[in-house]
Amino acid sequence: MLYLLKTHYLHGPGPVYERAAKQGRMLPDGVRFVDSWIVDDEKLDVCYEVVETDDPALLDVWMQPWADLISAEVVPVIRSAEAAARVGLSWDGHPGPPLGGWK
Repeated sequence: MLYLLKTHYLHGPGPVYERAAKQGRMLPDGVRFVDSWIVDDEKLDVCYEVVETDDPALLDVWMQPWADLISAEVVPVIRSAEAAARVGLSWDGHPGPPLGGWK
């Protein structure tokens, strides 16, 4: 299952990047990092990360060593193609005609 984390850097980006440079992401076995994006503003203190795991309890394990530097909201997410399938449509997530076809 995929999870989106909206992570707030409590003391700015410096301490987070310093720890990551020394210790890595510290992901527990069973959590796979997919990608991350930082909000492009002067603060650079909000990060969106996507990770994958079959055991969501491992996300709490992962965040423990970071708890003094971050707070995070965790949301389970699905890919667009899966969402389309759930509403009875076929779409691969790429640009193209509207789902209902051109009118």
